[in-house]
Amino acid sequence: MDAPETTHRPRRAFLVTAITVGLASGQTASNQAADDDPTQKRLPSGKLQSDAMAKSDYDQNVKDARELTGLSKSIELELEKNDQNVLSLGLLKKLDDVEKITKRMRTRMKR
Repeated sequence: MDAPETTHRPRRAFLVTAITVGLASGQTASNQAADDDPTQKRLPSGKLQSDAMAKSDYDQNVKDARELTGLSKSIELELEKNDQNVLSLGLLKKLDDVEKITKRMRTRMKR
């Protein structure tokens, strides 16, 4: 019984090692392919243009999210200040601004 188990262990170890090395080399090759891809434009700083755009989009989304937070708080305060029969034009403008900001954010996130 011991003989069959010992013959399988070296094979398993070899297979696990081969698979691990194959996966690692495949990941390295794919990363190098992305870096060496001539269709990717680079900025004068050496960064990929797509990475710079993603960072810029992220920063703008954070800024817009903060603006949305401020708008929603001001909308809440204005609703609490007025009674149920009063609707101000300023409130409608703020709601339109919320729509515009969310549309901009959605467009950036879909890129």
